[in-house]
Amino acid sequence: MSETIRIERLGLLGDGIAPGPVFAPRTLPGEEITGEIADGRVEKPRILTPSDQRIKAPCPHYAQCGGCALLHASDGFVAEWKQAVVVEALRAQGLEAPFRKIATSPPASRRRATFSGRRLKKGAAVGFHTRASDTVVEVPECRVIAPELAALRGKLAAFVAILGSRKGEISFAATLSEGGIDLDIRGGKDPEPEQLQELVALAYKLDLARLSLNGDVQVTLRPPVHSFGPAQVVPPPGAFLQATREGEQALVSAVSEAIGNATQIADLFAGCGTFALPLAQRAEVHAVEGDAAMLAALDAGWRKAQGLSLITTEARDLFRRPLLPDELARFEAVVIDPPRAGAEAQMAEIARAQVPQVAAVSCNPVTFARDAKILSEAGYRLNWVQVVDQFRWSPHIELAASFSPAHIPA
Repeated sequence: MSETIRIERLGLLGDGIAPGPVFAPRTLPGEEITGEIADGRVEKPRILTPSDQRIKAPCPHYAQCGGCALLHASDGFVAEWKQAVVVEALRAQGLEAPFRKIATSPPASRRRATFSGRRLKKGAAVGFHTRASDTVVEVPECRVIAPELAALRGKLAAFVAILGSRKGEISFAATLSEGGIDLDIRGGKDPEPEQLQELVALAYKLDLARLSLNGDVQVTLRPPVHSFGPAQVVPPPGAFLQATREGEQALVSAVSEAIGNATQIADLFAGCGTFALPLAQRAEVHAVEGDAAMLAALDAGWRKAQGLSLITTEARDLFRRPLLPDELARFEAVVIDPPRAGAEAQMAEIARAQVPQVAAVSCNPVTFARDAKILSEAGYRLNWVQVVDQFRWSPHIELAASFSPAHIPA
């Protein structure tokens, strides 16, 4: 039986929330909707009174694809909502801060995407999952990913024909590098030697920069390089990379400002050098990362670059072994960019060490606010927050922030 309800707000996943609570996807605050409620959800809401922030989704795949949760909302609404999510996360910890204008990446700028591939009775389907399902929908007119990735998607069916089965799914992690597309295929059947030859032949046919299978490089036509400052880095297959160049630049600029004039910097969760290499243009950097392969890529890029200060590297699990105050004492600034779980233990040691400047980057407002409170309780001031939206039309939020001890002028 259908019921009529009114949406009050959006949840962290972008679903509308009505009293109860009742969740309804692709709805907006203030809208009256109707639909059958099951287990606290209205899976197929019908909009009775639309919000003035509702727009016609500019993507023909929106009805099926589960990739974009907020394509029905105006850009202004999405920007305000993402900023408000961070504000509320901080408020829940008793914190507040000045906010800079949100930096939003343009459409068709996503330089990495993971497509799913499945064998069908006839041919194959390669695309993204429908919402809350393992069904794969093809997305030839995707508005999010770079044109080069969009053009590649349909051609990946040839790999499914070699590796796919009706029971399993293949993932294609495609990254647009300066050398072309870097493709890492995971899942599917273990290929026979002749099938490996077919895969390599396909890499040449599609002019891929590099082809990897479950992280093992099969062929490199051109190095899949990425420029971090003046350095060129070849990440290992499947390595973390900021989703858009525009988003990366916004984060690098914010971090550069947050560390001030520091000449000795620790870059924690450094990855392949997104921050360490640009910062080395004016400071010495100690880069710490748990993945030794990513650190090796960073180090190789630094050694080949010209005009950079010293970068030292350390492979270390910062969750189990955070840097301690005596190790942090020599640094004038710390850059910290942890995974979604945050870095509670490491932030506590930074607070104890009273590092003069902290540039924090986060992809989770809730764990960021939790970690920010640790610094606040240790006498740090949250100087400002910069929200970065490089996952356009999704509920995903990234940010950079500046902290300094309260006795140091902002």
